[in-house]
Amino acid sequence: MDKNGKLFGKINIIDLLVIIIAVAVVAAVALKMTGRMGATRPEVGANIVYTVRVEGVDKEVYASIQEFQAAAKANGFVGDQLMSNGELLNAYITDVASKPHEAKAKISSMDGDVIIPVLEDTVDLTFTVEAYVLNNIKTELGSQEVRVGKTHIVKTTHYELNGGVILTCQWKEGTGADNAA
Repeated sequence: MDKNGKLFGKINIIDLLVIIIAVAVVAAVALKMTGRMGATRPEVGANIVYTVRVEGVDKEVYASIQEFQAAAKANGFVGDQLMSNGELLNAYITDVASKPHEAKAKISSMDGDVIIPVLEDTVDLTFTVEAYVLNNIKTELGSQEVRVGKTHIVKTTHYELNGGVILTCQWKEGTGADNAA
């Protein structure tokens, strides 16, 4: 370094530090964009079984769903096949259980409480779905991620129910994301 603070009489030390930092940032961004930064977990397919609860379904809709399930099984399928964005998925509804819907609204007044049934004469349905997902880390099925607690649309070629909630999700044969090395 000379008396003017230049390295080899050509470049200022501060300018050199700025250039080194800029090159490091560009290299880090390039590595991140190409996916070569850090260890990656292998993405492999997985068989999953999950349940979805849909509340307040009309009894007539449930009767139709039962007919579609019976027809699918009569045709050699394990159940009605799910679809997303106009495409059939590698996922089937294997069971549909129902129980009476029991939501009630409570209105308090000077004369006491009045309890009013909400969505009277409806049922809560629990769907069991067996599916194959292509990526055991993202666990995407069509356009939806399968995660406990997420809202889920149950859609086949015959019916669509919105507002479902995923209750459980299990990976079969040790194929879950927690088993990926």
